[in-house]
Amino acid sequence: MYRTIISFCLLIGVGLGSNALQLEISQGNIEPIPLALVPFSGDDSQAQAMAHKMGGIIQGDLESTGLFRFISPQAFIQSTIPIDLPPRFSDWRLLKAQGVLVGEVSFPTTDTIKVRFRLWDIFSEASLIVASYETEKKYWRRLAHLISDSIYKRLTGEEGYFDTRIVYITEEAQGLKQKKRLAIMDQDGANHKYLSDGRFIVLTPRFFPNLQKITYLSYQNKVPKVFILDLETGREELVGAFPGMTFAPRFSPDGNAIIMSQALHGNSDIYVMNLNTREVKRLTKGSNIDTSPCYDPTGKQIVFNSDRGGSKQLYIMDADGKNVRRISFGGGVYSTPVWSPRGDYIAFTKTQAEKFYIGIMKPDGSAERLLATGFIVEGPTWAPNGRTLIYTQQEPSTKKERGFSRLHAIDSTGYNDRIVQTPHLASDPAWSPLLPTA
Repeated sequence: MYRTIISFCLLIGVGLGSNALQLEISQGNIEPIPLALVPFSGDDSQAQAMAHKMGGIIQGDLESTGLFRFISPQAFIQSTIPIDLPPRFSDWRLLKAQGVLVGEVSFPTTDTIKVRFRLWDIFSEASLIVASYETEKKYWRRLAHLISDSIYKRLTGEEGYFDTRIVYITEEAQGLKQKKRLAIMDQDGANHKYLSDGRFIVLTPRFFPNLQKITYLSYQNKVPKVFILDLETGREELVGAFPGMTFAPRFSPDGNAIIMSQALHGNSDIYVMNLNTREVKRLTKGSNIDTSPCYDPTGKQIVFNSDRGGSKQLYIMDADGKNVRRISFGGGVYSTPVWSPRGDYIAFTKTQAEKFYIGIMKPDGSAERLLATGFIVEGPTWAPNGRTLIYTQQEPSTKKERGFSRLHAIDSTGYNDRIVQTPHLASDPAWSPLLPTA
């Protein structure tokens, strides 16, 4: 379904000088950059309708970052701009627009769609992007996300993350009981679908690093089993059934192994399974509780949670289980660590003075920053560009109902905390890598 060929021609503006529009997002941006989206044109009514829908997706993608705001079309002095002609720059300066996006949609055949677009820098009066995308008509939403990605990258210098999906656990509340199912959706909430029927408890879905596959836990007949689900084909593969309690399996960066924690005889240790040979190797030993392992992007190191120092803290070890060292020293207890795809930060859940926090720190334990707090906040997951996180926030329960849980997204600078809309209660999210384009 998502493995489609998208042909494109992309020209990025170069040599624009120091005044070219460019954002620095190493720190939070409080004031969004004003942009204008001139309604894309279409050569017939069908193309015009499609252009309107795609424009809405592009605007929604970019505004969701908190870095950009779009000027209302009602204020436009110039309401149409042919894609091959420059805008009247003075008109847009009056509106304080820093960038203007124009485009056109056409249908070369009954089954294909083509989008041409251009991003103008109003102050340098130069094209920042001139591009053309073409693919099957049914992938029109993906084209809109790819346009958003290219604009985001040009203006921030960072990879975009809009052409991605989120898998999570949906909870349909019935009083104090919940029906848990695997669910998946595009990062903007579209194309929502269920991946399990709710007959068995499912937990901790996690994506393959570079493919559209997930691994997750399912308690079938009260026995924890680890599965791999291929989202392209729908094929489900049983990795293994594990006695005792098994927690949070994750893929290795090369996809050849799964790492997890397993509780046996009163203590929990970390194990890695080679997916080719099914050989299982134990990495930690002792009477400690070691959980929540996650590889760094190179596969050479593992961050995990352990109480070996008397309270739950974060530790790093080599991929073979050697050279264990503690990295969390900020007070309180730490859990659910997850390494950024960039390798520069580790996100975590922290509890201190009866408060929950989502935070990040560098792999050596320095530069700890707390980004979000709430009654219960937990389980952060990174966008594939390592700049945005999604996490679960749960509200207090009452005598009749369990407190609702929902997904939140926040920038790694601590700004732009927002609710990620889902049809029902939601928890335990995982962000996909970028979808394949060929």
